[in-house]
Amino acid sequence: MAQEDLTRGVGPGGRGVPDPPHRVGELVDGRTRSEQRRLARARQRRRWAVEGLVVLACLVALGVYAAAPGGPAAGPDDEAVLPAPAGRPSGGFPVVDRPGSPADAATPGLRPRQRTPTAPPPSPSSPVAPQPAAAHLDVAQADVPADVDLTAAGTRDWVHWGLRGADSTVRKRDGSGEIADEGGRGDRVGHDVSPETFSWRDGSPVTSSTATTTGVSACGVGSGFALAVDGGGEARTVRLYAGLWMARGRLEARLSSGGATTVRRLEDPHTTHTTEFTVRFRAPKGAKLLLTWTVEATFGGCGNVNLQAVALR
Repeated sequence: MAQEDLTRGVGPGGRGVPDPPHRVGELVDGRTRSEQRRLARARQRRRWAVEGLVVLACLVALGVYAAAPGGPAAGPDDEAVLPAPAGRPSGGFPVVDRPGSPADAATPGLRPRQRTPTAPPPSPSSPVAPQPAAAHLDVAQADVPADVDLTAAGTRDWVHWGLRGADSTVRKRDGSGEIADEGGRGDRVGHDVSPETFSWRDGSPVTSSTATTTGVSACGVGSGFALAVDGGGEARTVRLYAGLWMARGRLEARLSSGGATTVRRLEDPHTTHTTEFTVRFRAPKGAKLLLTWTVEATFGGCGNVNLQAVALR
C-alpha cells in the first residue's frame, strides 16, 4: 500500500490526490499530456492578446474623447501643459480668455467660453420741448349782476371808468396792469345812470367805493372804445361791463397773434340796455386780446354805447 502511494505523486485532482498510473506519451482523454500543455499555453496567449487589444482600444477611445471639443481639460497632473499666453503669468493662475486674445488661438481642442452679448447702454433721450397750448377765444353774453364786486371779479386786474367824470379812471391797487385803455373814436362823456352798481375795496387812486352807477359813453355811429388785455400763454377770463342807449352796439374780439374775429351785438332802439360780455381766451406770451365796443347804428337822438368796468382773472 505504501509503495503504491509513493509511485503516484500529485494528480490533477488536487494536492494529495494521486494521479492514476500512466506512462510518458500515454494518451489522456485522447491527447498526450504534452499536447494538453501546449494547447493550454496557446489558449493563455490568445486570452492575453484579447485583453491587450481591449485595453488598447479603451486607451484610444479615452484619448479621442479627451481631444474632442468640449472634452475635459487636462488636469494638474497631466503630462501635457498648455503654454500660457504671452504677457500673462503662467504659474497657477487661471487664464481668463477674451475675444480675439492669444488664449483663444493657443488652446486647440478647447472650446472658448460662451459670452452673452452685452447690450449697449441706452442713450439719454433728448428732452422734448413742451408744445405751446393752442390759442383760444370764446365770447358769451349774460345779464349784469345787480351789484358788481370788482375786487372779487378781477383777481389779476380791474379798471373802472367815470367815477369823477369822463377822464376819471380807477384801477386795482397792485394789480397786474394787463388791462390797457387804447382810446377809441368819439368824445367820451361821463354819466351816472347805469342800471347796475359797482363796488371795490382795493382801488387806486380811490381805495373803495360802494354802489356807484357811474361810467362813460360815446355818441354816434363808429364811436366807441378800444381795449387790450395781455395774454401770457395760460387761459384767462375777461368780464366787460358795457351797455348802450337807443343804439345797436358791436363788440369785436380778436387775438393779436392771428385768428378769426368774434363778433357779438347788443341792440335797444328805445332805452338803456346793459350786458356782461365774458371773454375766455388763451394767447401766447407777447400777444394780446383786442376788444372794440362801438356804435353800429343809432335809433334817434344821440344813440351811444357806454362802458363801466373791465375785470381780469
